[in-house]
Amino acid sequence: MQDGSHSIVSNGVLTSLAAQAAELTQWRRVLHAMPETAFEERRTSAFVAEKLESFGLAVHRGLAGTGLVATLKGRGGEGPAIGLRADMDALDIHEATNLPWRSDTPGKMHACGHDGHMTMLLGAARHLSRNPDFAGTVHFIFQPAEENEGGGKVMVEQGLFDLFPMQAVYGLHNWPNAPFGTFLGRPGPMFAAFDIFEVKVIGRGAHAAMPQRGIDPVLAASLIVAQLQSVVARSVSPQEAAVVTVTQIHGGDTWNVIPDEVVLRGTARTFTRQVRDLVEERFRAIVEGVCAAQGARAEIRYERRYPALVNHGAEFDAALAAARATAGDRVIADFEPIMAAEDFAYMLEAVPGAYLCLASGPGPNLHNAQYDFNDELLPVGASYWVNLVHSLLPVADPAP
Repeated sequence: MQDGSHSIVSNGVLTSLAAQAAELTQWRRVLHAMPETAFEERRTSAFVAEKLESFGLAVHRGLAGTGLVATLKGRGGEGPAIGLRADMDALDIHEATNLPWRSDTPGKMHACGHDGHMTMLLGAARHLSRNPDFAGTVHFIFQPAEENEGGGKVMVEQGLFDLFPMQAVYGLHNWPNAPFGTFLGRPGPMFAAFDIFEVKVIGRGAHAAMPQRGIDPVLAASLIVAQLQSVVARSVSPQEAAVVTVTQIHGGDTWNVIPDEVVLRGTARTFTRQVRDLVEERFRAIVEGVCAAQGARAEIRYERRYPALVNHGAEFDAALAAARATAGDRVIADFEPIMAAEDFAYMLEAVPGAYLCLASGPGPNLHNAQYDFNDELLPVGASYWVNLVHSLLPVADPAP
């Protein structure tokens, strides 16, 4: 292991999984080479299902279209049921790594490490199926469409927790540019809620030399962009967190014509329901107020996407214990909240659970065309899953 490997706990689980590192790497690179985006993960799903079935596991197909759930019962008898989740989808990014295992589909790539997440969970599933020394049930959940399209929500709505009842569910995500092998998390809100907006500012076109004859939507849109920054600066408490970002401005076709309309798009991110409600309220008031002042009008689309990802207390403590069993002192339990969004939040709204990040060391950031998952992390993540199962579903000691 790289970058301070002395802190990775040496034990039988990690030793066993480290011995399989070459095979795990091969699986991960096969998955990397065939990226598929939201709800289209058919090749990916078939590859994962074939592996799970080769471990002797029955696989339930079809939740959220391409989603999979495999179930393993321990030979220690009855006990709780838990779920372990990995995401499967790729991104609409043209890969720029030029690696031998680079994407075979132009314009799509695994730029967020979901190929590694699947492989770590597959490695754990094989190890546990060979050594089912626990009491209870483990459900291995392979979820489609994490990126923007809410595959986690769809799995829940289609009966994930009705078909596979469980007391808790856990997730894990790689995290570049933090010390290799460090587990990162925090209790309570860890990832932000994610909302999108689109505003069509409608004015009246005119010649650029005679603006008084029109209603300028470019000016109104510019004022909206500036005023939206006051939502966080002056409406949200300094003890809270929020960000409103305009990411697109579209309008006009030539130099000397004021257009009829301009379109703004962007996102708003928050951690609590109260702040989320406040941001939307102030957003609408600013857009409508600015347009009224300029004589324009607005058509607003404001869509609430993912909720905030909130770690549950007892389950977060259990995840930390498994992380320490895996990585020793390389565990940070007060990691700063992350303004990105994660649709595992839907599962945590339905069932208690916890989500951690696992640091992969230096390299390109997530969602970067140069990104590639660090294969040295595969045995570490798989070991975490196994340690979590052993800690949550221990075999009872025989009566004296």
